[in-house]
Amino acid sequence: MDTIYYEAYGNLYLNLTNRCTANCIFCVRNFSKGAYGYDLTLSNEPSADELIEVLGKLDLSKYREIVFTGFGEPTLRFDTVLEVIRWLKARPGKIKVRLDTNGHAALINPERAVARELRNVGLDAVSVSLNAESEEIYNKLCKPEYENAYQAVLDFIGAVRKAGVPVRVTVVKLPEIDIEKCRKIAEKLGAEFFVRKFSETAREG
Repeated sequence: MDTIYYEAYGNLYLNLTNRCTANCIFCVRNFSKGAYGYDLTLSNEPSADELIEVLGKLDLSKYREIVFTGFGEPTLRFDTVLEVIRWLKARPGKIKVRLDTNGHAALINPERAVARELRNVGLDAVSVSLNAESEEIYNKLCKPEYENAYQAVLDFIGAVRKAGVPVRVTVVKLPEIDIEKCRKIAEKLGAEFFVRKFSETAREG
């Protein structure tokens, strides 16, 4: 059976897709079929109903956060993300939900007010992979499918902050990346900042 959820760091991670709109040179997908001992390759992308059915059998209260992440870019399945968040937020107790994303959501869903829709369903936090201090370096390291992707990532971070959802900006610790410049970008955008070790790029914790 496909692994559509897995546990790490006291969190529950949801694996919605293996597709991505970037091909980062440091991505774990280039070196492995999964992370933390889980094979995250999917034969089929799970529907919202399938995810909800599985989640309904788990004790969600034991997790710090439920995180949309996995082996691809979750916002390629944006409506599924929204539907599952609605279901989670309708459950008893205070379930904290986070989205880990490459920040391409508005490019993927150009007709949508993505940040506002995420806020409206009750998303608690967003973690955005920035991974560069400039468009040139971003394109070299992350190889996005879209033109102007770097500016779109910055715009997405700003839009999420404006919508009132807490944002964390992350970078991978690599020689090609100026960590301090990235930190200043995060500060300017009003976001928290987190540096990931290269060996930990499978997930941010």
